[in-house]
Formats: sequence, C-alpha cells, structure tokens
Amino acid sequence: MTMAKGIMIVDGQRVPFDGEKNVLSVIRKAGIDMPTFCYYSELSVHGACRMCIVENVKTGKIDASCSMEPRDGLEIRTNTARLLRHRRMILELMLASHDCSCTTCAKSGNCRLQALAQRFGVSRVRFPDTRERYEQDNTSLAIFRDPNKCILCGDCVRVCEELQGQGILNYAHRGSELQVMPAFDRKLADTKCVGCGQCAAVCTTGAITVKNQIGQAWQALHDPKNRVVVQIAPAVRVALGEEFGLPAGENVMDRLVKALKLMGVEEVYDTDFAADMTTISESQEFLERLKAGGPFPMFTSCCPAWVKYLELNDPKYLRNISSCKSPMEMFAAVLRDKYQAKDAADGRRTYHMAIMPCTGKKFEAARPELEKDGERLIDLVITTSELCDMIEEAGIDFAHLPDEEPDAPLGDYTGAGVIFGVTGGVTEAVIRRVLDDASPNTLQTIAECGVRGLEGIKAFTVTAGDLTIRIAVANGLANADKLIAKVESGEEQFDFIEVMACPNGCIGGGGQPPACNKRKAERAEAIFKADAACALRIPQQNPDLSYVYDNLLKGRAHELLHIHYPAHGQHS
Repeated sequence: MTMAKGIMIVDGQRVPFDGEKNVLSVIRKAGIDMPTFCYYSELSVHGACRMCIVENVKTGKIDASCSMEPRDGLEIRTNTARLLRHRRMILELMLASHDCSCTTCAKSGNCRLQALAQRFGVSRVRFPDTRERYEQDNTSLAIFRDPNKCILCGDCVRVCEELQGQGILNYAHRGSELQVMPAFDRKLADTKCVGCGQCAAVCTTGAITVKNQIGQAWQALHDPKNRVVVQIAPAVRVALGEEFGLPAGENVMDRLVKALKLMGVEEVYDTDFAADMTTISESQEFLERLKAGGPFPMFTSCCPAWVKYLELNDPKYLRNISSCKSPMEMFAAVLRDKYQAKDAADGRRTYHMAIMPCTGKKFEAARPELEKDGERLIDLVITTSELCDMIEEAGIDFAHLPDEEPDAPLGDYTGAGVIFGVTGGVTEAVIRRVLDDASPNTLQTIAECGVRGLEGIKAFTVTAGDLTIRIAVANGLANADKLIAKVESGEEQFDFIEVMACPNGCIGGGGQPPACNKRKAERAEAIFKADAACALRIPQQNPDLSYVYDNLLKGRAHELLHIHYPAHGQHS
C-alpha cells in the first residue's frame, strides 16, 4: 500500500506528512499535544471520546482527527472557541457520570480524566449525577475493577482483544446503560482472564488497576519478627527511574538496592541470578528433548500469563511447556531452602518479597503447585509501579541516592540473565548456553540472528554444530495464537518458542509505569547496554551458580527448580 504524502496546514503552519496514518499523528508532529482518551497508535482507531476533534477551515466541519486520513492541502484548526466549548462539554459529561473520589483513587495524579479536566479549566459540572452505582470486582489476584470510574473509552476492550486475543472485556447494553464488563457481568476470576494487566496499563482512569498490596508490604517491613528479603526482576531497573525524573531506560538497580535498604529491607538480591539458573536448566531440558525427539515445540515457561493461557485454552500443549520454574520461583525455592536453618536458629521468619514488572506474578506466587509443605515460597509480589508509590511514601529522594550493590552470594549474574527483561531475551540466553561460546564475534552473531527487536512475531533459524534449530518469539497472546495456528496447520515447524504475554516482553509488563512504544524501545536498549557492560556474558561463567549447584542444590536441583502444571487453570 502506498503511504500518503503531502503538506497540511495546522493552525496556520505548514506540516509535511509522509506515511502518518491519521491527522492526529500529523498534529502531534507539529508539536501540538492533542487531547485524547481512546487513541493508542498500536491499537485500532476507535474515535469514541471525541476529544481530538478539529475544525476544517474550508468547510467548517468538525471531526475526530484520529479517524481522519491526512490529505494534501487540508487546512485545520485545533484550538478554536467552538472546539474548546465542545471539549469542556465532553469532560463535564464524563465527570457527571464518574465516581470523582479522586483523592483516594489509585490513579490520582496519573489519571487522564483528571489531567484534562485541569488542563481545560473544568471547575464545575453543570449536569446532575444520575449514574447507577456498580459493584466493584476484587476477585482477581492481579487486577481490580471499579466500573464506577469507567469513562467508556474502550482502551481495555481493544487491548484485550487486539493485542491479547482474549476478548474478556466488551461493551454491554446501550445508551445511558452502556458498560464495559466481562460477558454476562461475570467476575474476572470466573473468566479466562490471564492476569496480564495490559487492560490496567491502558486504562485512562482508575476503572482498572493493578491489585494494590502496598499495605501488606509496609506491614511486613514494620514487623520485627520478619527478616524481609527482596528479589528484583531484570526489567524493573530500566523503568522505575522514569517515575523520578530520570532519563527513560536508565539502569537504577544499585540505587534501588539503597532505597530498599532505607525502607527496612535486610537483604536485596537480583533475580538475574535466577535467570542464569533458568537458562542452565531450560537449555539442558531443550538439549534433552533434541536427543529424545520432542515433544516439540518446546515453549518457554517464564511468563505466568502465558502458562495460564495454555491451561485455560490449549491444555494439550502443557506437555510442550518447559518444566523449569520461572526465575522468580527458582530464586524463591533456593532462598527458602537457604534460610530455613537460619530462621530456626534466630527465631525469625524470612519474609520473601519479589519486585516484578508483571501483574501475573501475583497469582503465580499463589499457585499451590509452587508451595512447599503447604506454605508459599513468595509471601508477596509488588509491581514496579507499587514500589514507586512506596518510595514516594517513604519520602526518599530517589534521583539523588548513592549506589549500593545487591547482596551475595545470590547476587552475581551474567549478561544472559539481564536480557530476560526484554522480548527474545530468554531465547538469546538459551542460544548462548547451547553454543557455549562467549567470544565477541559469536555473541554479536547471536544478537543479529533475528532474536532481537520489538516485532510481534520473530521467526529465525540457528545452527549449532550439526543441529539446525527453528525458533520463534511471540509478543502478546494474539501473536502466540497465530504461531500455534501455523504449527497446527503444518505451515511452520518450530523447535523452540518463547512467548511473553506482554508486548515487548517484561519491559512492557502490566506492572510497569505506562509507556509508549518509543519509551519501551529505550528500555530495551538499556537492557542490552546492561548486558554488554557485564564482564560475564554466558550463564555457565557465573561463579555463584557453581556454589549453589554444589551446595544448596546438590542432588535436589530437579526437585527445587522444576514443576509440572496440571490442566485445570483455576488460579485467578
């Protein structure tokens, strides 16, 4: 398809366009921050909120710029008295049917409705509040729904359908009774929701938020009987700093360790160490499958939302999924085992908290299959965004903190562990392990084989000795669906498939600070820079792994590091 080219006149200035898909993109190119609730460049155009309306200078017609195609010579105005009147009216109508408990809302200060109401000077609402009060949904272990704060922008509906292929949320009823809800108004726990949190990531108000467990975290930290030990996932370090005015993608891992120590955490470890363990275990399992002739494709098992998707939708593929626990759970198993004797000796309890970019980790930690002797291995999972709130609550000047390294001996890691935070990272780490060559040329060849990049689907071939390995990487469950369909039809054959439920991998997790594609790309670049800065690049070089396998895991590696998933999927 030929992309349109030409020049538009936007508020009197000439703005060239070349391939922009709508007038809204051209307006933003002109340096104008056009207000909108329902437009995301990676989703379909919805045109529901009408905040992005513009006025055609020639015809006087008003239309939504998100649904207008750029035309050469088109002259528009974005800020006339008429448009301003329309926008204020739209905001007033939204506020009239909205639960405006802003001071206690989880999205206060980060709410699009709140921000635009302030921007356009809406100081009063002329329309009566006639809304019906709807029941909140707190049944999911990952997501909280408050329909009373929904403004019907449809962002959650489209992200669930278009990026995840789930269609859990949709519109119901008509007119003034229109709502967004699961089918038949079921609770999220009663649906096939996989808890990826992408609906919460795009929600413009507080209608869908991540399950908040900050209170539990503070309670644990303030209990003198607890020895609070924390692990931090790879993707957290390149996203958290954005919330404190630091450049997008800046690696703040060592600063984060210091912040946690100031908050009362006794020991802080890097989940990258466990990612190295996962790479060792997963690559070994893959090599064994190659020798045994399958079952293929072997699916990665790091993403809890992906595992839950298979349980709920394609349980026949559970035999294909790696038996390796996720890095978070591998670390938890080793940690519990390590501190068992120490807890008994000093009469304290090791309280294990995980800082994750992922909302799905909240329900993964609660899976009964991952318990030991009836007790959870991870007491609490806190998302990146929740930790940002805790740092602010503690009054810590994060941007100016000194660095502090993670604790040892479970803190050392290689570059292979770091790249778990971005799409294709698990696959690249496994390839490094299989090739067993850390030379710069080999590492560069691997990086350029097709595994890197933020595309929705990547498919490529890797040669390892006599083996030719066909590999695919999928971002988003809708893309995973496409890959499975190709495998089932015989169109494609893959030996190894990595699936991350969240677009771009963990850097775009539902528990991360919301980010546009450009910012996610900056996070990915920061991950690769952190990998390149590591003195050790392949997991078999990690000296701490030798200590763990020779001591803590001796004779029990399979028991502690592996799991088989039953085909019930009843974890919400």
